[in-house]
Amino acid sequence: MAYDLLRQQIKKNIQISNLDLDTICSYFNPSFIEKKDFVLRQGSIFKFEGFVLEGCFRIFTIDTKGNENTLYFAAKDWWLMDIDSFMNQTPSNLNIQALEDSQVLLINRTDKLSLYESVPMVEKLFRVMSQKALISWQRRLIRNHCQTAKERYHYFTNTYPNIVSKLTDKQIASYLGITHEFLSKIKKRS
Repeated sequence: MAYDLLRQQIKKNIQISNLDLDTICSYFNPSFIEKKDFVLRQGSIFKFEGFVLEGCFRIFTIDTKGNENTLYFAAKDWWLMDIDSFMNQTPSNLNIQALEDSQVLLINRTDKLSLYESVPMVEKLFRVMSQKALISWQRRLIRNHCQTAKERYHYFTNTYPNIVSKLTDKQIASYLGITHEFLSKIKKRS
């Protein structure tokens, strides 16, 4: 069932009753996103948050020189979000694009705010998930400042082999903050 993975994700983060789990799931709508389609384009307001059931997405920005800078990838059991745009209803600085045909569960802002009211444990859930995300971002920032590109590449490929197999070298280089050519040199030396 489509909601089983979401239920498991929630149970990993908080203790919650099956009734509350059912209520939470009822607020999410399944959606199919085709490969190369955008869930969000830079400058648009993010109308939904999403939970990935199948597939893979790239979350990236395009700078003033036209360079793509990948912030992260979201694969099965990960969340798609731009918290700033979603919560504040402001234009996003991000693009979210499907790298393959994907299945997601989406919730809009109105429903999420209603969910906070109807199931108070949801606030704890998203607080816990936000803390985990912040820890992950902090660790990545430290790696980016303290490790060589080669060390970052090996960390990424060893930690996320299921995601790496879905990516082009150009996408990996964009995530690591290096050029495609430099990534090729790293791979040849490894």
